[in-house]
Amino acid sequence: MTPVCPFVKAARPDDASLKKPGENQNKHQAAHEAKAKQEARESASIPPKCPFGYDSQTFKLGPFSCMICQALLFESSKCVPCSHVYCKACISRFKDCPLCGADIEKIEADTNLQNVVDRFIEGHARIKRSQVNTDEEEVAGEKKTVIYEDVSLERGAFLVQQAMRAFRANNIESAKSRLSVCAEDIREQMERMGNTSELCSQLGAVLGMLGDCCRAMGDGGSAVSYFEESVNFLLKVPNDDLEITHTLSVSLNKIGDLRYYEGDLEAARSHYFQSLNVRRDAIKDHPNVSSQILDVAVSLAKVADVDRNLGNEGMAIERFQEAIKLLESLKLNSEEAGFEQRRLSVLEFLNNQLAQKQADSTP
Repeated sequence: MTPVCPFVKAARPDDASLKKPGENQNKHQAAHEAKAKQEARESASIPPKCPFGYDSQTFKLGPFSCMICQALLFESSKCVPCSHVYCKACISRFKDCPLCGADIEKIEADTNLQNVVDRFIEGHARIKRSQVNTDEEEVAGEKKTVIYEDVSLERGAFLVQQAMRAFRANNIESAKSRLSVCAEDIREQMERMGNTSELCSQLGAVLGMLGDCCRAMGDGGSAVSYFEESVNFLLKVPNDDLEITHTLSVSLNKIGDLRYYEGDLEAARSHYFQSLNVRRDAIKDHPNVSSQILDVAVSLAKVADVDRNLGNEGMAIERFQEAIKLLESLKLNSEEAGFEQRRLSVLEFLNNQLAQKQADSTP
């Protein structure tokens, strides 16, 4: 019997198209096989699923997932004596096994399982397809170029998904590792395809997330480097995409935050001001987008705060007042109710800043 690929739409044994026993089997079997082949050619793509459940449509904890952070295992570690396996960073916070409640006497690295997880990531949901011409004679020992064609969730999106789960669970090393692989994948694509807008925006976003990881780990220098590289790539993308504009302005603000905490107020102001200009430009093209108005108000508050610390009180007051005016005039519809809490929080901060100035000037 000819084996059938599980991703090909093949006829089921109970299909109505199959004939009853007693008829000419050879004739109808040949017709059925021809029809199946035709369907296989015509069906462009049956949405396939990763056999382990890791895909874009469902949230499923597969056999390679850590039950604590719900991301793929990283530095797989086994509890002794119960043998349940988790990420090292996750299980190190526990004295009892989260699954069975057994006392953890010690934690051992599970290298074999981690090697399996790493191999799964390397070839996640991909099928190797040779790029060479099959009509040409194969040269012994010749290295063939192989392209990878995804059959489920694209690996970059898959890695970002796993990294975000790990980051939310404070497994920062895991998140950073997955994002680093994702960044390498995108850079390899750039070498082949050039700095396309899509690849620049993807790499800019991933580099920004790597900056967040370094920031969470207390490595401010590496965080700034990642954020600056993120900005460089995002500046190559047309600024008509609000999501990209937001990511660009956030990266600039985060560089400003790090410089602010280092005490370099001039550098902080420079980056805050660049972010403000990016957001002002966006609001010109999208004046009725509430999230953009909120972003402008936040940037005004950041620039004003630095101006005050630099002794430019008059400029600071003007920016605080401009931000307050923006937020007070912002009208949110029912679908934007989620922005209300943020609007009120920023508005409270701004009013407190003005009240503080009035209190300081009162004799």
